[in-house]
Amino acid sequence: MAYHRLAALPLSIGDVSISRLERETSSEFTRVTTEITLAGPETDGTTVVGRGEDVTYETDDHDALADSGLPDLTGDYTVDSFATQLESIDLFPAGPPDREEFRNYRRWGVESAALDLALRQAGTDIASELGRSLEPVRFVASTRLGEPPTTDRLKTLRERVPDLECKLDPIPEWDDALVDDIVETIGPDDVRILDLKGQYEGTDVDVPADPELYALVLEAFPDAVVEDPAFTDETRPLFDDPDVRQRVSWDAPIHGVDDLEALPWEPDWLNIKPSRFGSLESLLETIAYCADRDIRCYGGGQFELGVGRGQIQLLASLCYPDGPNDVAPRAYNDPELSASLPSSPLEPPAEPRGFRWSDPGSD
Repeated sequence: MAYHRLAALPLSIGDVSISRLERETSSEFTRVTTEITLAGPETDGTTVVGRGEDVTYETDDHDALADSGLPDLTGDYTVDSFATQLESIDLFPAGPPDREEFRNYRRWGVESAALDLALRQAGTDIASELGRSLEPVRFVASTRLGEPPTTDRLKTLRERVPDLECKLDPIPEWDDALVDDIVETIGPDDVRILDLKGQYEGTDVDVPADPELYALVLEAFPDAVVEDPAFTDETRPLFDDPDVRQRVSWDAPIHGVDDLEALPWEPDWLNIKPSRFGSLESLLETIAYCADRDIRCYGGGQFELGVGRGQIQLLASLCYPDGPNDVAPRAYNDPELSASLPSSPLEPPAEPRGFRWSDPGSD
């Protein structure tokens, strides 16, 4: 995944526009994102557009952007010189974001749009430029069980897609009876990821470290990847076992290679969310680092509403198609599940172009 294969692509931006997207979600909150469109000329003089998505979580930040617009990004660049230019541009002209990490989220939205445009202006696609093939994408469905937690939605999902694999978010309200119900509903093997959300601070999804909860789910789902545990005096001993350590994955704390190297041990798993890295260079550097060290990766989603969903599916197709990818089509995030849901794996586009998943139902 060499960045230099993409860095020299010419990029010409003649117009910048944004579109505010909004949708209700299965997690009982209203998701707002901003789709970013960069337009420029193709070699024949016609106009082509590249798109990306800012997945910043605070609605106020999107509303402020809708009022202010993005700074002037027009001009002629390469993919790399454009990224360098972004270092000196404040993408939050209306005021600083609610959380500093959102600067990475918006930068990724802009850089992914720029990459899409540059590839389209060159008449090519990311797989061809990187010399890789697109493979069918295995995905899991991420679902919360509510408060108080029940398996109602989980049962509906399995009725719609009988062989569906899942990512679940345990919370302290889980008990033995609920876990037994989960095992009866989908079996322990089809719970592929347990997201403990122990590395979040000051967000609506923080989950405090709970040694009883950790012990419960580690035993009940012995093969599941365990994402973002929090280490306290009470929980740390649970991870002294090398077999348990091999199941641990990281998400929220990782923004690049430096963060990986600062972990308490070299991980076996990593959740790749492009927006956390901010830049294309950091993203590809981290994926390459993991490949060199046999760190298994899988894609992570953030309730993308626009082109961003297809882009995380595309990265999974290129780099970690067989992982437990949390990149299910958007229909899985609807409050009311449709009678027919796409099943895993997702087939890649037959005629890829740019940095976009061409299936209109997926991106």
